[in-house]
Amino acid sequence: MPRSAAGMGGPWIMTMTISIATFMEILDTSIANVSLANISGSLGVSLDQGTWIITSYLVANAIIIPISGFLSRAIGRKRYFMISIALFTLSSLVCALSTSLGMLIIARVFQGIGGGGLAPVEQSMLADSFPQEKRGQAFAFFGVVIVVAPIIGPTIGGYITDVVSWHWIFLINVPVGILALLLVGLIVAEPEALVEETGKLRKGGLKIDYVGFILVAIGLAGLLITLDRGQSENWFDSPLIVTTAIMAAAGLGLMTAWELNHPDPIVPLHLLANRNFAICVVLIMILGLLVFGTIQIVPQMLQQVYHYSSYNAGLALTYGGVISIFMMPVAGVLTGKVDTRALLLPAFAMQAVAFWWLAGFNLQSTFADAAWARFMTSIGLPFLFIPITTIAYVGLKPDESDKASAMINFFRNLGGAFGISLTQTLLVRREQFHQSRVTEGLNELNPAFTDALHRAAEAAGSRDAALGLLYAQVQRQAAMMAYIEVYHVLMWLVIGLLPLILILRPARDSA
Repeated sequence: MPRSAAGMGGPWIMTMTISIATFMEILDTSIANVSLANISGSLGVSLDQGTWIITSYLVANAIIIPISGFLSRAIGRKRYFMISIALFTLSSLVCALSTSLGMLIIARVFQGIGGGGLAPVEQSMLADSFPQEKRGQAFAFFGVVIVVAPIIGPTIGGYITDVVSWHWIFLINVPVGILALLLVGLIVAEPEALVEETGKLRKGGLKIDYVGFILVAIGLAGLLITLDRGQSENWFDSPLIVTTAIMAAAGLGLMTAWELNHPDPIVPLHLLANRNFAICVVLIMILGLLVFGTIQIVPQMLQQVYHYSSYNAGLALTYGGVISIFMMPVAGVLTGKVDTRALLLPAFAMQAVAFWWLAGFNLQSTFADAAWARFMTSIGLPFLFIPITTIAYVGLKPDESDKASAMINFFRNLGGAFGISLTQTLLVRREQFHQSRVTEGLNELNPAFTDALHRAAEAAGSRDAALGLLYAQVQRQAAMMAYIEVYHVLMWLVIGLLPLILILRPARDSA
């Protein structure tokens, strides 16, 4: 294959080598979320201020991903991949050594820039290094990175933070990054076809689409900040959110018009004209919403309602998610041999069943119930990620694989941002609604309330303490009802998506 990145050891050794860096980057994203409270306290800032540690990374990461295809062509794919690893590793070291919030946020921005180039370039290398009939197996290995890293991330992050220090969630990236850099330099090849393309591009003068880059940076920064900070800033009551929403609408609107009429756009929106690719983009976006949304909301429920520690909450996800590792090879073998729709339909249906199971939770639900819910979600994920990722490249030109990879990864991350924003907004709004409804009946005219208050006062020693205990129960019940409603919304979202799969064209019909 003329564009293959397989060097010493063949394509499978190359796949394992390049997956090290991507696994490190995705793992680090979920680890930081769990440790946010500890980081904020250590730096002497509020939790609300500390969330900029997450937001800054997401914004920088999102801006780089869509243009990573252009950067890999302009710099050279292998060289750009190694620069991304080096920048991510160095930024991780600065994150670990940070002594102030400002220093950490700046380091996270550069970490996001470095991390944004890893997954798209790896997918491009895989698509170019394996024939179509073997891509499913290659993407199965890559799927372990994408799906499993967020599953074990909360557990690792909680353990490191509780036992050692939050600094080590960044510091552990340094030896891993150095190892990845050395192995990529030795094992990954830069094919002659890409060297010639880069040479021609440079010889003709790098005609960088500056306008497109500025518009995509403004639009995505506005969109990600709006989604990430919207709920905590009370949405459009906040001048910040109004400003970022205008940035998003203007930036992305103008970017779309500009890029569709540009001869060499930095964001290849023209790929969406391919029906299969467009449907795969929608599916991968929903998959990102489900994966990242549930990774955020399920441990949050376990900590808020059931009072689990961050470590135990992450452990429930890990126990239930281990099945993904074993199902990845199965999904890889079946992809390309079985009609894609026959894999996607039951896999998405399994997600709906998992949300139905979660919607049946109550205050007496157990650790095992949470692990089983995660099990039902995880068993279907390989049969979603691998077929979607594989079939997305069908019908595209060979030199469009890097552009397609960037688009796929961008929309997956964008779906994750939408998922987190949607679930958090619904949670807060519905929790407030249920709390107000429950407290309406808590008055002296309600004999059940007065009896409960009397018994609580005897146990607590005072009426004020008893009122505090009863209010805590009200908050817990309101939160539980809010989580149940969010799970119902996600369940119906998945069910509504199923008809879209039926119009997807199988790989053998698209070739």
